[in-house]
Amino acid sequence: MSASSTPTPLDQPAAVMTVPEAMTFLRLGRDKIYDLIRSGALPSYTEGRARRIPVESARAYIQNKIKESV
Repeated sequence: MSASSTPTPLDQPAAVMTVPEAMTFLRLGRDKIYDLIRSGALPSYTEGRARRIPVESARAYIQNKIKESV
């Protein structure tokens, strides 16, 4: 009998990123990420003292930039 391959949360891509991960994802510097957060262009939240950026927020930011450039 084979083991079940039920996906676990760790098998799934992360739903949120840290600021350094967002910097890599968006290819932007730390100051620019925080500027986008402050302006509301990149929605985020804090969990304790840690800033978290939903992956969907980063994807939406990219889509908005593409729409602006057309």
